[in-house]
Amino acid sequence: MSKVESPILEAVDDVALADRMKTSRDRMVAELGKVIIGQAAVIEQVMLTLFAGGNSLIVGVPGLAKTLLVRTVADVLDLKFARIQFTPDLMPSDITGTDIIQDDPETGKRHMVFSPGPVFTNVLLADEINRTPPKTQSALLEAMQEHRVTIQGRTYTLDEPFHVFATQNPIELEGTYPLPEAQLDRFMFHIVIDHPPESEEIEVLRTTTAIQDAKAERAVTGAEILAYQRLVRRVPVAEPVMAYTLRLVRASRRHPTGTLDFIEKWVSYGASVRAAQYLILGAKARAVTRGRYHVSLEDVRALAHPVLRHRVLTNFHAESEGVKTDQIIDRLLDAVPAPKSGM
Repeated sequence: MSKVESPILEAVDDVALADRMKTSRDRMVAELGKVIIGQAAVIEQVMLTLFAGGNSLIVGVPGLAKTLLVRTVADVLDLKFARIQFTPDLMPSDITGTDIIQDDPETGKRHMVFSPGPVFTNVLLADEINRTPPKTQSALLEAMQEHRVTIQGRTYTLDEPFHVFATQNPIELEGTYPLPEAQLDRFMFHIVIDHPPESEEIEVLRTTTAIQDAKAERAVTGAEILAYQRLVRRVPVAEPVMAYTLRLVRASRRHPTGTLDFIEKWVSYGASVRAAQYLILGAKARAVTRGRYHVSLEDVRALAHPVLRHRVLTNFHAESEGVKTDQIIDRLLDAVPAPKSGM
């Protein structure tokens, strides 16, 4: 086992760090539970996003606490937080920052000074990202992928860790712009948040219409998050699990030598290589947070929907027949055989 390359956690071996990561995850979920009622699957996917070092898109109709969830996640992390409210008139420079003219009182001359935008943070909430046109949406591309921004030919590196959590209203709503495919692919998960069951919804009413004293406390530091992200990449994956993951992703595409009939009928474009990468990373993080030191097939299958649903693009036939992407993913999981070892 290797040692963790962190000034704070350098003396902790991988097994001990894995146990610590599970404890941190449980502590974060407990703190989130003080403010967010229910939504266990959504919270788990947000946690996995952090531990795998990714970014996620949270989609749901207004009023389902998407913004509150991300704000509360920032509260339990000892990290800088910024929020951008996306609107139709938002400009790319409003996100990344820009050069401004400033007077030098000593020389009396003017010179250009860079004014950082809200992207210079650790946790960025891109609220209602599909309320702004694609040109402005794309301003986040370099930041999400490279953790840096280039402005006027100069490159600025963002502080680590850096995560983008974008909220989005369903594209059927008025005044929304679909995200470009290139940007969608940068999101690790497409997390769907839906109305809670009646028992949870009545609890939401009870707590939000009374005096609220509950407040999420900080539970995890930035150094710990970075250490956990490095640990996740060291988790072993058996070759049969790796091969199954790749087969699942490749089966979502059209192939000259043969394509699944429902893919041929309903899919315009299948999932990219990045889908397989995020399936493996997410499965690794899921395994550790559940107390295991290896990845199982169930870890991969459990994350197929959030990883694939924004990468498998349906065609006109699917839309006309009312076939949703999640239904196609269900059929993919049934159609792609699992290894006989039963891992």
